Amino acid sequence: MCTRVLWNDNELAVLAGRTMDWPESTQPLLVAFPAGRERDGGQLGPATLVADNPLRWTTRYATIVATVYGLGGIDGFNERGLAAHGLYLESTDYGPRDPAKPGVHAALWAQYLLDQAADVSEAIALMDDVNVVMAAAHGFDATIHLALEDASGDSAIIEFSHGQPVIHHGRQYTVMTNDPTYDEQLQLLAAQDFSHPGDSMPLAGNASAIDRFQRASYFSSMLPKPQNQRQAVASVMAVMRNVSVPFGAPDDKFGIYDTEYRSISDLTERIYFFELTTSPSIVWVRFDDLDLVAGGPALAVNPYDETLIGDITDRFAAADIAF
Repeated sequence: MCTRVLWNDNELAVLAGRTMDWPESTQPLLVAFPAGRERDGGQLGPATLVADNPLRWTTRYATIVATVYGLGGIDGFNERGLAAHGLYLESTDYGPRDPAKPGVHAALWAQYLLDQAADVSEAIALMDDVNVVMAAAHGFDATIHLALEDASGDSAIIEFSHGQPVIHHGRQYTVMTNDPTYDEQLQLLAAQDFSHPGDSMPLAGNASAIDRFQRASYFSSMLPKPQNQRQAVASVMAVMRNVSVPFGAPDDKFGIYDTEYRSISDLTERIYFFELTTSPSIVWVRFDDLDLVAGGPALAVNPYDETLIGDITDRFAAADIAF
């Protein structure tokens, strides 16, 4: 499931929060990749998903991501301040494979855009020349849509319907959850006027994607102007905790899953914050202080390491990452 909230009008920093809601652990690693890495968009671990005309590229930009099942980055940003967040969307339809276009499987879709694009507009332009192909892991299809934002505060939501990308591009697209499609979510939101929130306004309180969309919109519209970066990050994290799904969600019956982690991408200071719901400690990494060497090894840390707390930049170590 999941929720993404972008705060791009606070005059201090561009911040994006997300929750990862899933029926099991996504086995995340926090990984920093240097530029100059070779990738194959047709390979998913040992399996070949795109045998005919796979997309291959050399990464232009260094990135920091949270991985999903070790198969690709699902959340994070790059050195130019472009961030990407992959969220579940059951209605996703990538369409049939078009061998005339290089193919990239869905688990590497977000990583590809982070590797190659400097901002939202460049990421959107890259979509003209690639064909996103379904991937699956642990019995789950990667039917995802992407939220993008950059250090200028620009934003985009990209979904696939009948094989075609449906793109909402503009600073005003700050909240995303899951089904129904983004067009439908916006129509539902239009029925609620959150421009002047008050204590008498009825507010949806369920954990469904529709209710979380409205609740995230409501509370993010109420955030006070921050006095410093610490307050700004805390403000976004407060909203993400509000729209998180507590343990015991009725996943099998309603398709609603517990929140595994929350993250915040600070695209102004280039700091990635990460909070496991099973940990009392939040951790963060200062991207600019990582010792990344172009063409060199990836650096990684396991966020489930219970000794981690606070600034963990110096805990990143060389790692053999398969993708």
